[in-house]
Amino acid sequence: MTPPPPPPPLGRSRNKDGFAFDPALDDTELAGVRDALVQGRWGESRALLARTGRDWDRRGHRLVVLGMEPNSAAWAEEWRLAEPDSVDAAALYACAKVFRALRGKEDPAAAREVCRAAARMYPADPSPWLALLILARHTGTDEERLQIFDQVRGRHREHHHAHHLMTACLAEHQQGDRDDPFHEVYDFAAWAAEQAPADSPLCALPVIAHTERYRVLAHAGIEPRDPTRSGHWKSRRARQVMKAAFDWWLEWGYEEHPRRLVDLNFLAHAKYHEGRPWEAAALFHRIGRHATKEPWSYPDRDPRKTYRAAHAAATGGTDIR
Repeated sequence: MTPPPPPPPLGRSRNKDGFAFDPALDDTELAGVRDALVQGRWGESRALLARTGRDWDRRGHRLVVLGMEPNSAAWAEEWRLAEPDSVDAAALYACAKVFRALRGKEDPAAAREVCRAAARMYPADPSPWLALLILARHTGTDEERLQIFDQVRGRHREHHHAHHLMTACLAEHQQGDRDDPFHEVYDFAAWAAEQAPADSPLCALPVIAHTERYRVLAHAGIEPRDPTRSGHWKSRRARQVMKAAFDWWLEWGYEEHPRRLVDLNFLAHAKYHEGRPWEAAALFHRIGRHATKEPWSYPDRDPRKTYRAAHAAATGGTDIR
């Protein structure tokens, strides 16, 4: 069976509806620094990463967003040559090289070596390993992905982005039927949620797993390609998972996490397709204009149209702010 395509990369387009597909999410400081980097002003990136410190989720988020830009590698290399001992320059260069490799502009083997060099410079930092995992998500084997994930988790046990990447990878293993409760992606998500502290956003990972599994099943023709026609979110087990995640969000909120809007988009998508528009509306209110292409694009759909339609149906046509 042909493997399903990976989730599409996020963009940062914005339209008249008022929402944006911007990987920076609501980090306005990051968005401004990214714009400066595009113009070759890497000094702002230097200051931003220095301020970020050892907040590993935020550091990884910022490095990934900066590294996505097509010219980031050139400016990061200039910074690296000016400050060869800078671990921040090395990490940004590694991320940028990975995205060049994913665009077919760089040898993946060279990108891997740059990541490992950055990891040696700052052994405590999970970010070069995160960059390696992003690359392995598209080019590596299951064994390689697991080994790299273990390196990330060994440095930051609750690494949000790394857990999402592994969930997407495991969901693509085809064994099991339509809603196999024993599929390994569900085991992984449940294990990660149980291992995490009570206030960790990883408590929402079972919803991510359920949605990623829908992407795979729909691509294979096992589930309808229109999620509104799928019963994937209406099984007893699915309802339990989503209720637990929604209740967790009501209790904890985690307003400071740099990637919380990724989880909110997944949870709003799940609640809407479960047939709980009032709960979805509360989530849309918190999302505001910070939509993410995933999961609204699943599978191979126009995320702008699907997000707009779900938002309008859940909120009664309330403007996106």
